[in-house]
Amino acid sequence: MAGTPSSTTVSTKLERIAKLACEMPQVALTTLAHHIDIDWLRGAYRRTRKDGATGVDRQTAYEYARNLEENLRSLLEQAKSGSYVAPPVRRVHIPKAGAGSQTRPIGIPTFEDKVLQRAVVMVLEAVYEQSFLNCSYGFRPGRSAHQALRVVQGQTVQMAGRWVLEVDVRKFFETLDHGHLRNIVRKRVRDGMLLRLIDKWLKAGVMEDGMVAYPQAGTPQGGGVTPLTQKVTFNLNWL
Repeated sequence: MAGTPSSTTVSTKLERIAKLACEMPQVALTTLAHHIDIDWLRGAYRRTRKDGATGVDRQTAYEYARNLEENLRSLLEQAKSGSYVAPPVRRVHIPKAGAGSQTRPIGIPTFEDKVLQRAVVMVLEAVYEQSFLNCSYGFRPGRSAHQALRVVQGQTVQMAGRWVLEVDVRKFFETLDHGHLRNIVRKRVRDGMLLRLIDKWLKAGVMEDGMVAYPQAGTPQGGGVTPLTQKVTFNLNWL
């Protein structure tokens, strides 16, 4: 089915960003945020999950959509002017698979914050996807865990009984150094608006039991930007 004019425009912009990143693999890109316009935000809205849990403002996707165009235009103006204030994420704890009584902290952004994070991720993915290794599958567009399992299965057969090592980084999200992350991002992206937004999300704080804390390290699991920070950090040797 043919895409709408706005979706076609966004796709064209994504292709341009990806092409620029390929042509300039060792250069930090400084002019990226101008691609984020109202059509871009509409695309980000369409890509944002609508049935997720609500953030600190308890606003649902349905409520946000009642004045969608007005909300998106206001969001765009705030992001462009630098006046956007990132609200704290609402922290909940969910059971950690295979870890007995241990839980995993999840940070839930407001719906509007999810839309803006998705808009920024769309830009950054177009840049960083050109640098990630082909063997990387986690949280990448067009890739899935099932594809990774098929690759592992095929390689295991080829290895004919050799060892397979599974490694998990303990408390990676909770201990990620903000300064280290900023330095890694700036190797490829030096657009002022994007860097300001990332910095605001890092400093936004976490609300739990009605109290807001401001961790000096870590990035909340659950936000749209978080998986990308994981991928960028793990692939730093190739960026």
